[in-house]
Parts: sequence; structure tokens; C-alpha cells
Amino acid sequence: MIEFELLERDGLARLGRFTTPHGVIETPALLPVVHPDRERQPIPPEVMRQEFGAKAIITSSYILWRSPVLRPRAEVEGVHKIVGFDGPIMTDSGAFQQHAYGDVEVGADEILAFQNLIGTDIATVLDLFTEPSTEEAAASAATEETAVRARRAREARPGLLAVPVQGGLHPAVRLRSAELASELGDVLAVGGVVPLLEQYRFPELARLLIAARPGLAPQLPVHLFGAGHPVSFAFAALFGVDLFDSSSYLKFARRDALMFPWGTVDAAGIREAMCACWLCADLPLPEVMRRPAEERVVHFARHNLLTCLTEVARVRQAIRDGQLWELAEERAAAHPALAAGLLQAVRGARWFVPSEPESRPGFRATLPSATLRPAVIRFLARLGAWQAGREPNVPHRRMALVPSSLARLPAFDLDGRPIRYGVPTPVGPVPLELSELYPIGCWNGPDSYATGEPRSAPREAEETERLPLRGDELVLWTERHLGAILEWQYGAPASAEILAEHPDVVRSRRTGRVRGIVKDGAVWFTVGTDGLPYPTWQGARRLHPLLELPRRRVLVDADAVPFVTEGRSLFSRFARPLDRALGPGSSAHLVDDSDRLLAVGRLLLAPHELGRFRRGVAAVVTAHARSPPPITEEPVEFPQEDVPPT
Repeated sequence: MIEFELLERDGLARLGRFTTPHGVIETPALLPVVHPDRERQPIPPEVMRQEFGAKAIITSSYILWRSPVLRPRAEVEGVHKIVGFDGPIMTDSGAFQQHAYGDVEVGADEILAFQNLIGTDIATVLDLFTEPSTEEAAASAATEETAVRARRAREARPGLLAVPVQGGLHPAVRLRSAELASELGDVLAVGGVVPLLEQYRFPELARLLIAARPGLAPQLPVHLFGAGHPVSFAFAALFGVDLFDSSSYLKFARRDALMFPWGTVDAAGIREAMCACWLCADLPLPEVMRRPAEERVVHFARHNLLTCLTEVARVRQAIRDGQLWELAEERAAAHPALAAGLLQAVRGARWFVPSEPESRPGFRATLPSATLRPAVIRFLARLGAWQAGREPNVPHRRMALVPSSLARLPAFDLDGRPIRYGVPTPVGPVPLELSELYPIGCWNGPDSYATGEPRSAPREAEETERLPLRGDELVLWTERHLGAILEWQYGAPASAEILAEHPDVVRSRRTGRVRGIVKDGAVWFTVGTDGLPYPTWQGARRLHPLLELPRRRVLVDADAVPFVTEGRSLFSRFARPLDRALGPGSSAHLVDDSDRLLAVGRLLLAPHELGRFRRGVAAVVTAHARSPPPITEEPVEFPQEDVPPT
């Protein structure tokens, strides 16, 4: 059984790894398609590994099986020696050939036994390929037959097994297929998508992936068969695709076509040295076109493969940086079909929300669809709940929550009633006290750089600004700010209790923004650049009894209690969800079965994923009883010149 370990993530997309008999595969990963006959493979697999950094490949067990020359050798020497690759090898089963050319002469059990015999690292079930146009009844029947074959394969396969997920464009069938594959497979291979990819039908691909997503077990890697063009990698990764395979690097090269992250270019029309990759730096593209056809194919295939592998590396880095949505939008901006697919994805944002990080380092919006990202959908839903029953906000200009601005802003009207201001944001008006929260507090979009006449404040705001000041507006607004963000995270009762302690704040010397909530010189909460309050051990001890079960809690199995208490990470197999509203990146109270607070942890997994991964960390402990208490000096006073103007 596979042990897939999640290392980092950005929503459904994740950096992970799993071990095969011939080495570790780190995801997301591209598995270049390699022809088992070396005479027909222009880029040797060992060159792919040593020169291009490919860690794993995929080849056809069916082509090996039907070859009277290669089959006897493969049965004796194994697929790794035949192909010439000492890393992990995945083999497909001939399902595509069966679909394209009619019934093949090998059965599902026989091809699985052959894959076992030749020592493949990941074998694939011979499934029934279903076209997007396949009618629902036929797609459902094919899915059930594939499940029957997969059950037999599971019993006969001692190693890793890829089970295809089919079902055409029928959501219910796709979901059923995903659930069956999750019961039987180690790798979940979403198939039947090549026609969609070839015809740039990205909206339908998005609907297909959204339909399958709830049925795909989160602890298993997901492979998207035939996703070999770099334009699709970031898009597919948004849906949690971990593995890609590509033969297109060679197919495109044979027709003098070059692959780039933004699309495909006919090499015959290239007159400039437009590519800066190290291959084209040595031999510019216009010069390549003067070479013999055989030499051109090799160069273009190498260029295409390098482009694909480099784009996967970009996807990996974007996941590390929390910027995969930005990368996907950047790619979508280059092609209308992909932009349409991304719009379809955000229309299904509710499927992304359970795995959506609580915050990211930033929020860069380049396409209008950015306002429909899962982070925005979740924020607006929480905002609606937070504002329910409150008085309407008074429109006001956008401003920073810093002393220089707050000290000049009336907190009460002429009748002594509190004024609730609403400030404009790209997603609509937001209460001033919440305007620093992710994603709006770090929003970076076209409006941030708009030029022209400055926008005047609404008339209502102009009238309120002429109200008399009480002299203690900064204190009043600071209390409102703290109360709002504490209520946002922990609820109104807990917020009221914390404020009743009359805590102080620490503000950044550079920006004047709140960065800590302090009581008697000890930091109870740190406030991140996402505007959210994160408890220290001292803060968590005060906060914990104020939170009703199961709010902000994750249950720790008894076996792991001593380790978590000492500050060691909580592993997935010892974690159980309590608060289903938490998400990756959330600060959670790690408790035992008597609700004793053991530690504070930052979640890597979503609640529905806790306990399902056999390897890996569920939460990194950020504070515990033996943590040195963070102490601060008295709250800092800020000179006027240290606070940037608003």
C-alpha cells in the first residue's frame, strides 16, 4: 500500500512524496512517456534523468507485451533494463490502444500479470476508456466493469496499482468511479480526458475534475492521463492533480511545433531567437530550422521536454509560495480557452473551500475571476455571518488602521451612538475593523495602480469626518479593532472576555499596524500580516475555556499525547477532527480526550484529511507548556513620521 506524505500545500494542490521500489517520486511530477523500443526514442531515458532532471517516466506495457523481440527480454531482464532507466517507472495497460484500434489481444488479468513480471513500479489496470461523448448508461457500465477488473488486479498486484477514473462527462458516474478507485488503488488515474485537452475544452475538464474531486481519497496521489502540455499544468494542479504524463513533447516536435507555457508555436514562422532556455541559447531556433529534419525533431523534442519540466518546477514553487492561483491566472490570461476553464473552476469554488488555506502571504489579482476565488467566497460568507444583526455601515474612504488615521476619525455620532464605517474593497464594502484581514488586506490588483483623479469620499463620510473628536478615538478604535478580529476568529463571547482583561497592543514601528495583543507584559496573541490573531501558549490557556466544544480543536490520540505536550509535531495518523470549520494554516488547540489543552498547532491538513494519511505531519506545534513565554516591553508610542500617510 502506498504511503503518500503531504509536505506543503496551496489549497487542493500539494507538494508530496511517495516511495517506489526504484526511488521516491516527489509531486507534482511529470512522467515523460518513453517508447520501450530505444530505437524509436530520440531522447534516451538516462539523458532525461541525468541532463533534464526527470525523476520518473511512464512506458507502455502493452507495446512491450506485443513485441516479439522485446517481450522475451523484458520478461527476463525487466522493464528498467529494457528501457534504460534506473528510477521509478509507471506502465500503462493498453487501454488507449484498445479504444483507438479496437479490441487488443490481451486481457486485463494477463496484462496485469505481465506488468508484475517485468517489475514495473506502478502498474495500471486495463480499464475501459470512455469518450467525453459516451452516453451515461454506457459510461456507467464501463466504470463498473473497470471496478471488477480493479478488484482482481488488487488481489494479484503486490506493488503499487494505478486505478483509472473514467465516466465521460457525467458527474455522477465520475464520482462513482472516483470512489471505487479510491477503495482499490494506490494512484488514482483520471482518464478519458485526452480529447478535451487536444480540443482545448477546459471548461468541460474543470467540470469533470470538480465532479470527481469529492470521491478522490485525499491520502492518494492523483494522476491526470494525457495532461502533457505545460499550458495545463497549473490549471490541473489547482484541482489536486499530482502527476502528469506527456508524449506531446515528441508528437509536437515531429511536426515542427514548439511548446511554451502560454501555448504552441509553429517553428517554421520563427525568425527571432525568442527562447532563452539553455538549449536554444546554444542553438537559436532560427538556426535549428536550417538543420535536417531528423536533427530538428531531436532538438525540438528536447526543447519541449525541458519546457514541460520547467513548468512543473514553476508549479511546485508556486505551491510553496502560496501563489498557484496567481500562476494559473497568468497562464489563463494567455489563452481564452484556459480563461474559460478557470472561470468554470471558480464557479465550483465550494469544492475548494474545505482545503483552502486560512491565509496566504499575498493576494495578486490579474483577472476578473480573482474576485471569485475560493478565498474570496469563504471571506464573503464569513463576513455575511459576522454582519448579521448589526447596523448598516456608514460609507467611508479606504484607510489604514494606524494611529495617525484612527486618532482623527470620530467613533460616535452627535447622539453618542457608535459609528460603524464601511470601506470600499474590490469585493464590496467591508467594516473598517476587518479591512486588514486576508484576502482584502493584502489585495494587489489593477485598482492598486489606477491613475487619474483621486476618488472623493462619499458625502456621508465627509459629514462624519466633521463630527467633534472625543480625544480618545485611537483607544476606542483600537478596542473595536481587537474586538472585531477576536470575534472573527473565536466568537463574540470569547472576544468580550478577552477585552474585559483590558489588554494592551504592540504596533509595528514601521507601519503602525497592530502586531500583538499583550497582557501584563506577556504576548497573548500575535497578529500576522493577514490581520488574524494567533494565540501563544499564554493566550491559548486564557482562550481555551472560553471556546465551546468543538471550536478550534483537534483531538490527539492517546499514543501521541506525550510527544505533542513536549512540542513535537502531531502526525496525521494520531489526529482526529473536531472543528470542521478549520482549514490548512489554521491555528488549532490540540487537546486530549478530556479536552485538556496540550499545545497550539498550525494545521497542514484539512479536517476531512486528518487521520487518513499514514505518513506525514497533520499539525506543527507552535506553542506548548514548555515554550519560552514571549515577553514584550510596554506598548510602543509611534512618532507621526513613522506612520505612512493614508
